[in-house]
Amino acid sequence: MKRWMSVLRTPVGLTATVLSIGVLVLAVVAPLLWTDNADAIDTDDILAGPSAQHWAGTDNLGRDIFYRTLVATRLSVELALAATVIAVVVGLLIGTAPYLLGRRPGRVVLAGTNIAVAFPGILLALFFAVIFGVGAKGAVLAIGFAGAPTFGRLTQTLVAGISSRDFVAAAHVAGVPRLRILFRHVLPNVSEPLVVNATIGAGAALLSFAGLSFLGLGVQQPAYDWGRLLFDGIGSIYVNPAAALAPGIAVLVAGLAFNLFGESVAKGLGVGVVGGIPALPPSPEALEADAPAAEQAHGSGTDLVLDVRDLEVAFPGPTGPIRPVRGVSFSVRRGEALGIVGESGSGKSLTALAVSRLVEAPGRVDAARLDLLGSDLRVEETKAQRRLLGTSLAMVFQDPMTSFNPTRRMGGQLAEGARHHQGLDRASALARAVDRMRAVRISEPERRAHQYPHEFSGGMRQRAMIGMGLMGSPALIVADEPTTALDVTVQQQVLDLLAAIRAAEDVALVLISHDVTVVGEVCDRVLVMYAGKIVEDLPAADLAATARHPYTRALVAAVPDMDTDLDAPLAVIPGRPVDPADVPAGCAFAARCPLATARCHAEEPPLEADGTGRRVACWHAGEPIDLEVDGSLLGRDEREEVEAR
Repeated sequence: MKRWMSVLRTPVGLTATVLSIGVLVLAVVAPLLWTDNADAIDTDDILAGPSAQHWAGTDNLGRDIFYRTLVATRLSVELALAATVIAVVVGLLIGTAPYLLGRRPGRVVLAGTNIAVAFPGILLALFFAVIFGVGAKGAVLAIGFAGAPTFGRLTQTLVAGISSRDFVAAAHVAGVPRLRILFRHVLPNVSEPLVVNATIGAGAALLSFAGLSFLGLGVQQPAYDWGRLLFDGIGSIYVNPAAALAPGIAVLVAGLAFNLFGESVAKGLGVGVVGGIPALPPSPEALEADAPAAEQAHGSGTDLVLDVRDLEVAFPGPTGPIRPVRGVSFSVRRGEALGIVGESGSGKSLTALAVSRLVEAPGRVDAARLDLLGSDLRVEETKAQRRLLGTSLAMVFQDPMTSFNPTRRMGGQLAEGARHHQGLDRASALARAVDRMRAVRISEPERRAHQYPHEFSGGMRQRAMIGMGLMGSPALIVADEPTTALDVTVQQQVLDLLAAIRAAEDVALVLISHDVTVVGEVCDRVLVMYAGKIVEDLPAADLAATARHPYTRALVAAVPDMDTDLDAPLAVIPGRPVDPADVPAGCAFAARCPLATARCHAEEPPLEADGTGRRVACWHAGEPIDLEVDGSLLGRDEREEVEAR
């Protein structure tokens, strides 16, 4: 309501509202009040000009053109709205078909829509008018179907953007049917631009309908709309210009009203799906519902939470499968913090998504073993598996603004998982959400639960994302770049929160980051990934001092510290990361490595463990590397050349 009041205070908003209400009121009352005046024939006053008695003159039967223009408002608006409804309904079917039908049928629909959009709307309307026939019914269908491709193309674009968001992917993993996801998560997030375009489209339909009637393809005698009156008035335009001017002004004013109202809707429309529910303390039923999940998460009899062996993720490519993740193996135990570091494109996030079953087709996930709390995640998805993932695994995404549904209140979004996986009722689930928001140190959780994501700061949204993961009883938290785009103070708060949850609940943590300093401070163990493979596995305490792989040491060297010479260039890793579609033979890092030899370019080093439990994949692990003055990494040959100079 506040938005609408602020819109009404603007000149455009006030004008649009007054004009729109005026047109709609006139459409209702004009036929009731002035039909008799409009139909009255006066053969003594044929084709008369404007006068005090007939403001716009009379037609060839002596009927008052002004009254006929007023009465024609109802039929003109009704037909335009009917055509708009057809365009919106058919457009929605076209626009959502690629999402509902899948990849290949969706491409066919998309191609047909693009072809239709390439033709001007008036040509499509004339084409369909010929098909459906002359008359009001045929014109309504013609304009409706002619407007559908444009509306459908807009819907396709909006749906494609929202369906790629993390909260939609999470709903897919939770087993929610596509149709329910469409109405629950996708359409509410695209409703505002769709409503705005539908409103503006009504104005376009009004003009199109007037055009068809003017051409003789629309409303036929004895019925009349504004276009028909224009058709009749154009024949006497040299005798009485007002005969065409009156319906022309009516079309202009009504079209302007719809278009201005569409702009006002864009500013004033707010979409909210979930209403406010008063927060209540956790009930005994809620605690009882949590018990099975907690028992499943913490009563397995072993401290091994996640066990991954030979994990691969592949996508189809033009010349064969592309494998961004290649043979990754690791395990995480209860209470352990495992860090995964590497440059962008190294496969860190895809590894986490594969473990969480968030890799969708056409991506394919294969593994010799992929167990969460002893449950095999490779088998066909079942209700029990969805419950396990929903309650025992918490995923913290790097961008909570795309992970939260912007049209739903925060409390309702946190509560949805508890209702779906734990069977809580609405009130109990919301009470649990408030309690979890309090647990992650969000101030005034009762009030915040009824706010939308845009009303939260970046740090608060990230805390709420962690709170969503704690709605169940997670045994594992996977945090994918949880401090991205946050300032350093908030970053530290988020990391401290994750550490506190881990210590208090004995939860395993997998922290994905490109910042080796953050991983070294938070984690017990670190996996270093390059080109989709683990190249080193070592204790976090040894990361800075005794890392053995050249890539690991290069990552550490590239991070400035308090001892960094401010006058010297920063250390860099030369070259570019490997393209997953073109991984070279031998060691993938060889082209950028200062220690590389012919063997490195020919043979891929295996990931081997030493006596201390550390693993490294390098033919020259531990050999010394120097740092040049200009910041580039030097190997043996380069060192000798620099010393000679």
